[in-house]
Amino acid sequence: MQKLTDAERKQILESPPIGTFALMSAVIASMVIAWLFLYYGVFLPRG
Repeated sequence: MQKLTDAERKQILESPPIGTFALMSAVIASMVIAWLFLYYGVFLPRG
């Protein structure tokens, strides 16, 4: 495995966690879709 230079290590540590933001967005979007399905597909038709 290739060793990282100090500049590369600093760049990695200072960059934002893009993967974490993408995963959080996917989870939040799926929860909103599930809530909308329950509200409009289950609760409203039953009155």
